[in-house]
Amino acid sequence: MLSTAVLVPLVVVLLVLVNVLGRDEAGVDADGPADVSGATADPRGDLPPVPVDTPDVTPAADLACPVLMGQLPLEIAGETSRQVDSDTPFAYAWGEPPVVLVCGVAPPAGFVVGGPQTFAVSGVEWFVDTTDPAVFVWTTVDRNVPVEVRVPSTSDSAVPTALGPIIATALPYVEPVPAPAE
Repeated sequence: MLSTAVLVPLVVVLLVLVNVLGRDEAGVDADGPADVSGATADPRGDLPPVPVDTPDVTPAADLACPVLMGQLPLEIAGETSRQVDSDTPFAYAWGEPPVVLVCGVAPPAGFVVGGPQTFAVSGVEWFVDTTDPAVFVWTTVDRNVPVEVRVPSTSDSAVPTALGPIIATALPYVEPVPAPAE
């Protein structure tokens, strides 16, 4: 075992050699300042922010949605995330045209338990509204707080399929209940 009397001079010699040779332990030239030119890459992509209408935040959404939002990936199904412009922090978007997720929405109108527009995908039960020819709206019906995912009708179900396990982990399961009559 090396004693302190041997170890301290050895460390000093190594530090002198590093300084004399002008290189740090990674082999980078230490004579000049680091090159910090250029902009830092935004992990949410270069696309402009997406305006997203969001509902008022309910107490249930305020408790549940931060857990989900903290688990959403920067990339999903080949789509890079992008900034959103919304009144709450419970909206997220990916790609162009955008796929938009909003946590804490109202239960979907027209939802019937076991109905033809209901699908179990990746551990989550979804109600899919296809009435808008441009956007299909996928809404969870078996979570304590509904989550809506708006997918361009020209896209497939890859994003809701990939989001299923994330939603299932983040938000507790509840027995699906039919939407109240309007």
